[in-house]
Formats: sequence, structure tokens, C-alpha cells
Amino acid sequence: MVYRVIGLMSGSSLDGLDIAYVHLQETGGKWSFDLLRTACYPYSDSWKNRLRDSVHLSAEQYQLLHTDFGHYMGGEVNLFIGENNLLYQVQLLGSHGHTSFHLPSLKMTAQLGDGAALAASTGINVVSDLRSMDIALGGQGAPIVPIGEKLLFPEHSLFLNIGGIANLSSFQGDRPVGFDVCPANRVLDLLSARAGQPYDEFGRMAAGGKVDALLLEKLQSLEYYQMPPPKSLANSFGTDIIFPLIQRAGCSDRDALRTYTEHIVMQVKKSALDLAGSRLSGGPASMLVTGGGAFNQFLMDRLREVFHDTGIDPVLPEENIISYKEALIMALMGVLRWREENNVLCSVTGASRNSIGGAVWMGQEA
Repeated sequence: MVYRVIGLMSGSSLDGLDIAYVHLQETGGKWSFDLLRTACYPYSDSWKNRLRDSVHLSAEQYQLLHTDFGHYMGGEVNLFIGENNLLYQVQLLGSHGHTSFHLPSLKMTAQLGDGAALAASTGINVVSDLRSMDIALGGQGAPIVPIGEKLLFPEHSLFLNIGGIANLSSFQGDRPVGFDVCPANRVLDLLSARAGQPYDEFGRMAAGGKVDALLLEKLQSLEYYQMPPPKSLANSFGTDIIFPLIQRAGCSDRDALRTYTEHIVMQVKKSALDLAGSRLSGGPASMLVTGGGAFNQFLMDRLREVFHDTGIDPVLPEENIISYKEALIMALMGVLRWREENNVLCSVTGASRNSIGGAVWMGQEA
């Protein structure tokens, strides 16, 4: 059976709503996919501000935003369906929503984007709220994409996604492990905005700067980096801890970007070597690199340099996979939930068991 599904992802970098229309098929326990249509609908300045400031709202205003964003996503999905001639073809929506609060130590996470509003707006069945069950079982609720990496990209050993937050996962035998490495594009974009640019295109500004050794040492010594996995990060770690630390250092914009890029590279190298472990003795490990940071040429050049002769080979897939791998995996997670199969892995999150995560909302009459 072929599942015709749309996956929705809104990342912490606030670039826009990623939408991926995919055909998924399982045969003999092995999954295959065709990523057929994709789009990123940019957020207006108003929506960027509303999503960014959601953590400061009253309970009532937060719930109103939650509902409003669900209807907004529904409108964007309807636009996508119309532009791609997909009317009556989509069976299911797998929606991540937009993370506002993430407090696994308190057994709480929250993603904006009401699944009921999304289902009502589109008339399509929806799976949403994909992290909450894992959190309730004592897990970090993150990263959740390793289930898709395991099932859809079995030829790779390591997976690095460089989005607003960089996360890494590894498959050693049948036991995936993974965690959030460090804030990435969210901090780089804040530093670029300080320089009057929305982002550092291809990493050109960073390439023209110099590493501030004292700042780099302070960044590397932050407590989170000394913690063992499983562990995960809230957006506030980048915006409320790291960015002010960089501000206080008084670096030029270029030097700040260069230094933070080096911090990302060093944390990724340390984490990847720790995760790869004994795998290196069995030959090279392929590390699939995706997310917006994969388009940062300077960052990628530095990653290739530091992984040279380590036995880990950073690999870039086709551009559509770089940009939409997470939306693709949200579609798969929705299908697994629909089939009542595990879609979150406890070996990655630290939960007490694997789980079937997600709330189901019927867009049409049963």
C-alpha cells in the first residue's frame, strides 16, 4: 500500500513552514519513499514575531495563538495542494508544529499548531503533538527524527541536521542513539541580524573573521556540553544564554560569526567521534548532513577539514533532502502513528520505552 502524505515542519530558525508531499511504502519491513513536491512558505514578519514571542504570552493568549497557527497552517496546506494539483490525493498530514516550550526535566513540551484546527481547515486527517508521549514516559522528547533516518536512509551510519539547533544521531547495531549538539542557525542568524543581514549567505562573513580564543573557550565550557546523552535543548539556550555571552565578548560581527561557527564545528566533531565509537575500526562511517546549515559553504568546508582522516565522511544528499528531510520524516511518523506502530525511539530520548506518539484528528467524517 502507498501512503500519500504531507509532512509539516516549523523549525526554530523561523525560516518558514516546510511542506513535503511524499509517497511512502512498506514492503517486507523495509520502507521506501518518493519525495514528490516540496515548498517552504516564508513567515511574514508578523508571524515570526508572534511565534518568537509566544513564550511571553498569557495562558489565554497562548491558546488563541495555538489555534490561530493551526488554521494558518491549514491555509498554507490548502495553498500548497492547489498549487500542486493535489486535490483529493492527500490521505494524511503529519504535523510537527512549532516548538515554544521544551522542558523535559519537568515532563513538558509544547508545539504550537492545533491539530484540530488543521484538520478542520483542510478536511484531511491529521497526526500532531508528536513529542508529548515520549516526554510523559520520562524521555527528552528529542530528537524524534532518528526513526525516519533508520527506516528511510539505512545506508548511512551518522546523521547531522544543522537547523536552528544542530542534532546528531547514530545507528550502532539495532540501537539508535542521538541528542541535540548545540544551537546553530538560530545563533548565527541573530549574529547576522546584528550585522544587518537576515543570514550569513554561504558563511562569507564568518569566513572573513577571526576566532576569538577566549570567547570560544567560554562557549566550549558551558555546562550542557559536559552532560552525557540523552539530552536536548530549548531554543532559549541559544537566545538567552549563548547570544548574550557573545554580545558581552565585544567581538566584531565577522569575528563573532567566525568564532561561533568554530564552536559548532568543534562540538559536532566531538559528538560524532563519541557516537561513532568502535564503528571506525570497521571502516569509514558516512554522515548524512541536512538542514539549512548544510548550505553554509564555510561551515561545511570546516566540517570536512576537521573530519579529514577521522574515518567519518560528511555527505550532502540532493538539495530537496537537505531542505526537507525533517518534513519528510514528519510524514513518516504520521503514517506510523496511523498504523499504531512505534514512531519514537527510547534509546535516543531516554524514555522508559519506545512509544506511539501523536494525537489523531479526523478531518473527514468516519
